[in-house]
Amino acid sequence: MNSFIAFIMGPMVWISAIIFVGGLLFKCISIIQSVRQKEPHIFSYMTVKHSLRSIGAWLVPFFPKSTRLRPVYYTISYLFHILLFVVPLFLASHIVLINEAFQVSWPALNDSLADWLTLLVIAALIFFAVRRQMVPEITYLTSATDYLLILLVLLPFVTGFIAYHQWFAYRWMAVAHVLSGELMLIIIPFSRFSHMLTAPLTRAYMGSEFGNVRHARDW
Repeated sequence: MNSFIAFIMGPMVWISAIIFVGGLLFKCISIIQSVRQKEPHIFSYMTVKHSLRSIGAWLVPFFPKSTRLRPVYYTISYLFHILLFVVPLFLASHIVLINEAFQVSWPALNDSLADWLTLLVIAALIFFAVRRQMVPEITYLTSATDYLLILLVLLPFVTGFIAYHQWFAYRWMAVAHVLSGELMLIIIPFSRFSHMLTAPLTRAYMGSEFGNVRHARDW
């Protein structure tokens, strides 16, 4: 058991990180090559100015018109995507591990605040799952894979929360937390989670087409 824990806390962390970064790079290169082969004209009107303008506009809360049409969903979704990165990056325990490996650190979240933010992430994921059952047009497009992906994101936060508070089976919760986090990193490039990469590319394309060709806004 000790050797297994040493493996998932050492080599497996590097393996999952390499697959995560390498997978996203491969996907990015594949998208660019596909565009060059099928629609090379896209590059003729894409500009940095219009790309950044579109990305920036969609980052501002409630600035795009479509986000104002679903204020509850958009608010929860916006906060969720921010916390999905903020909570893991600024947890004191995670920063300690990174500091031990790379001798770098940064300010950590207050433990109490980290708890509440973790609970918000969990609540948001439950909301997304329930919404897929309650909204007919989304239910129609939902498959078992969608719930599996929600569960995959949920597990690192739930197991990490339980392990931190040591409510029960601390060792097993810690192992589950590490494994589920590594699994999520590995899955990201090969699932819908890769929209963390494709979404900015899509916004760059839309922003350039609307701004540089149609001379209009895409928000």
